[in-house]
Amino acid sequence: MPSPAAPPADDALEREVAALLGDPATHAVARVDVIETHAARVFLAGNDVYKVKKHVRLPFLDFSSLKARHRAIARELELNQPHAPAIYLGLVAIVRGPDGRLRLGGEGAVVDWAVHMRRFDQEALLVRIAEKGPLPDALSKALAAMAARYHRSSPVADGLDGLCVIEPVVRQLTQALGTAQDIIGAKTAGELSDRLTAAVARAGPLLTRRGHAGSIRRCHGDLHLGNIVLIEGAPVPFDALEFSEGLATIDVLYDLAFLLMDLGYRGDQRAANIVLNAYIGAAPAGGEIEGLACLPLLLACRAGVRAVVAIERLRQLQGAAQREQRESARRHAELAMSYLDPPPPVLIAIGGLSGTGKSTLAAALAPCVGAAPGALHARSDVERKRLFGVAETERLGPEHYRPEASERVYARLLDKARRALGASHAAIVDAVFAKPAERAAVEAVARELGQPFVGLWLTAPQESLMARVDARRDDASDADRYVVEQQLAYDTGALTWSSVDAGGTPSHSLAEAMKALRAAGVSLEE
Repeated sequence: MPSPAAPPADDALEREVAALLGDPATHAVARVDVIETHAARVFLAGNDVYKVKKHVRLPFLDFSSLKARHRAIARELELNQPHAPAIYLGLVAIVRGPDGRLRLGGEGAVVDWAVHMRRFDQEALLVRIAEKGPLPDALSKALAAMAARYHRSSPVADGLDGLCVIEPVVRQLTQALGTAQDIIGAKTAGELSDRLTAAVARAGPLLTRRGHAGSIRRCHGDLHLGNIVLIEGAPVPFDALEFSEGLATIDVLYDLAFLLMDLGYRGDQRAANIVLNAYIGAAPAGGEIEGLACLPLLLACRAGVRAVVAIERLRQLQGAAQREQRESARRHAELAMSYLDPPPPVLIAIGGLSGTGKSTLAAALAPCVGAAPGALHARSDVERKRLFGVAETERLGPEHYRPEASERVYARLLDKARRALGASHAAIVDAVFAKPAERAAVEAVARELGQPFVGLWLTAPQESLMARVDARRDDASDADRYVVEQQLAYDTGALTWSSVDAGGTPSHSLAEAMKALRAAGVSLEE
């Protein structure tokens, strides 16, 4: 067995460890690839991966001693193996043998530690997939389900004040950004500091309540696209933040915010919106809709953290790599600024008969409306399935569509819209809204909260409605030709909502809806 030793954590030892792990002969392979972060080196050798901590001391971590690195490596395995057992295999000591040479495992004095992992295809990383274009909707929903499962299984920090969790983050951010004015600009650094401080003051009471309600948990802590990989088609999180329990014991929405921010940074607002809505539907901690009021602050903090990491990284680099990190720092700082200046909320209701494309339109509009990453989307078909505790694609019987059941569904839709607006977050509600009383009720929600309302009524030829319900597969709607025929006979009463021609393509419907929304004074993000 290796015996403990604590040689000085100096540059020479670190180079020696890197040389050992980077040598193909160590692993009996032809080539070793190396990935570096600001605090770690990862060596990819055949089917094996070995990760070691850099011997660094940064404002937010200290790996300068053997004891600290061992503790961090052990904690990394403990945190990640339950969620990614196919990746995390164990710990390996790096020892100095009797001959004075380093070796991976075996007898000798321990000089460092590595976490041993199974190699995965780098092209399966979500960051690589996102570089090729927008994420598919199904993958975005799977990401939300993964995050919700993770948070449901995360230990709750009972009674921890959420404000006390985020205040040090903001304080450290403003200090770090203030010393980087030459990188992000003095104006940006000053304004961002002022906005963060003001946002904390506004969100403070809510953050405190969320902490006492169980929303503070020991989370992943570093949940961005570079730390999620597809294994057998499912997203798997890895590389959870291990070096600080404080930095990872956070509000679940702050954990999710890293993923949402990363998608937004890459311009994939649709995926970010789908993740948010699906996550809220899964309700891992409760109170997620009310928590939307603090989401601009949490997103800004995540963007700010990314800016600071880029600043630290560029100081370790030269040339083109340094310029890349400088641009990342600048863009993330600007993104943080934008999160703290969100558009005003609005309630949009989308009505029309089955087959008019209400849900397709709502999903396309949601990323463009309100604060990032877009509006809360409440869909009657989905709420009905949730009401009766079945999967979205499981068909319900006629008894689930009786008037009393539909009244409960509409009540759930209005409740979600009311809570979103109360959190200063936009909402889109999509349902048939065939009855004047149903339309009046949703309009009243916006009026009660003093927020603007826009109603859109979709129309399409009968043959289009029939063709669309015939073509549906794996969808939450149970409507078929018989349902459409019944709806065509409805007396909808006087329609005062803006009429939208939905008889063409989804892009045509979206363009027409946006035209109507702009005419009503709604601010839209393209």
